[in-house]
Amino acid sequence: MKEVNRHLQEKLKDPYFKELYELEEQKLAIVKHIIDYRIKNKLSQAQLAKRAGITQQHISKIENGEFSSISTLEKALLFIGFTVKFEVVPLTKRTKEQILSRALPDISYHKM
Repeated sequence: MKEVNRHLQEKLKDPYFKELYELEEQKLAIVKHIIDYRIKNKLSQAQLAKRAGITQQHISKIENGEFSSISTLEKALLFIGFTVKFEVVPLTKRTKEQILSRALPDISYHKM
């Protein structure tokens, strides 16, 4: 486990990886609320979906961290007593440049 933690700490030095990792952590926190609610209330995915007015497939996708529909995610969260709050946060210039140079290596990002 120490090797994994050491590797993760090394990877987190990369701003692009760090941003993606933090996004996954936020998604996991949302998923935990939904799964906890289901377990505490002894509900299957299908039962929760029916009560929230969405499909079982949507609950399954949400529980797997696939948030392709924000409105569907919002319906599930509203039913269990939560909501989604979005916030756009600017990156530092250095972080933006590092991410863009990695994601778009052939484009000059200094002019953006």
